[in-house]
Amino acid sequence: MLQMTSLGSSTLPLRLLSSISSSTAATLMLVGIVVPTTTIAAETRPEPEPTHSSSANQAQVDLGRYLVTVAGCNDCHTPLRLGESGPEPDLSRMLSGHPEEVVIDTVPQLGDGPWGWMGSYTNTAFAGPWGVSFATNLTPDENTGLGIWTEDIFVEALRSGRHWGQSRPILPPMPWPNLAQMTDEDLSAVFAYLRSVPAITNRVPEPLQPVSSESK
Repeated sequence: MLQMTSLGSSTLPLRLLSSISSSTAATLMLVGIVVPTTTIAAETRPEPEPTHSSSANQAQVDLGRYLVTVAGCNDCHTPLRLGESGPEPDLSRMLSGHPEEVVIDTVPQLGDGPWGWMGSYTNTAFAGPWGVSFATNLTPDENTGLGIWTEDIFVEALRSGRHWGQSRPILPPMPWPNLAQMTDEDLSAVFAYLRSVPAITNRVPEPLQPVSSESK
């Protein structure tokens, strides 16, 4: 049963008083219903302070941005496009990996040398003795990027050289042995930065297996 309170000639349920906004209260006053000032004050109560320091979080993201930049992650994970001065990073696809519309479904024949590997014009697909590898989508898209990865999975992947930290090997030319030398603090900062960039939906294909010697 709703408890009622008498306000002059009109009554209102106590439960409703707690949800009355200031604009609604003003209207009610005009028609002769008095609303306690404590109800209006509750609406303007300040929000609780955040539990984490935003400045500390931003410092971690800034460190991650620096590390991603100097480590050259954009060199392979941001596709190239042809600009006025030649190939340039397509920053509208920053860190989204090999473009899904650039279909590569065969392994090129490299012969016996001296060339041992080759790359696509987007610099996001690479062929060699390992078959064909594609630069991964590093943005926080939940369906095609790292959106559902945890920091622990990310760190374990770079420490172990395995996709998801436990699956297939991470293929060349990804320099994971170098990145594995980063400190835990560095890798945490890199992950924080990757979580801060715009999410881009781009489904990167699975690697292609090398062509066997019998089929050459």
